[in-house]
Amino acid sequence: MIVIPAVDIKGGKVVRLTQGRAVEATVYSDSPVEMAVKWASFGVGLIHVVDLDGALEGEIRNLKIVKEIVTAVSAKIELGGGIRDMGTIERVLDAGVEKVCIGTKALDKKFLAAVSKSEFREMVIVAIDAKDGLVHAKGWTEKTGIKATDLVKEVADFGITTVNYTDISKDGMLEGPNIASLKELLSISKSEIVAAGGVTTIDDVRKLKALEKNGLKGMIIGKALYEGKIDLAEAMEIC
Repeated sequence: MIVIPAVDIKGGKVVRLTQGRAVEATVYSDSPVEMAVKWASFGVGLIHVVDLDGALEGEIRNLKIVKEIVTAVSAKIELGGGIRDMGTIERVLDAGVEKVCIGTKALDKKFLAAVSKSEFREMVIVAIDAKDGLVHAKGWTEKTGIKATDLVKEVADFGITTVNYTDISKDGMLEGPNIASLKELLSISKSEIVAAGGVTTIDDVRKLKALEKNGLKGMIIGKALYEGKIDLAEAMEIC
């Protein structure tokens, strides 16, 4: 199981939100590059970067900073936020990013079909962000009527091999992950699942590690690292 630290960028700074609410952003660093270098120094293989400006505005905004991160670290980078057309996917991959995360556009079956037939299908991750079992889109500001369980099945049918699943109600709350919803998804998913949202303590890390037998492939940790509630080296050792 892999541990993936998160670097969320808004206004050129590293921030963390509470349940995706932009008005509740806490700034942790003025330099996303320096923060990525810090997490990479632990020997992680992958860093999860989110362009929050892009997610909210519908168009990627911080690719220049992402390019600087790619150059500065040996860890691979996955990027999400504002990636809503094939041209942007190509631009992001050309910038040296290893994996591209799509969320809002994953609700577009025609787009998923195009991705599934493209040369970079293996580099695309679908981000499913849900609250009370229903998918949210457009930077988590729009509630859809789509069940997360239905979408995870559909994504697999299109040949997408990895899903990043975030329980919005847990994200940034430091209350622990939603184990029940994860177990439900893992029981039906043919894609690999990476969990995000609510990972708060080392005990949470152990609980998620225990789901490896159910098929969980990794966990994204954000606020708990920035608040010093989880030691990244210890989490990596457990996993």
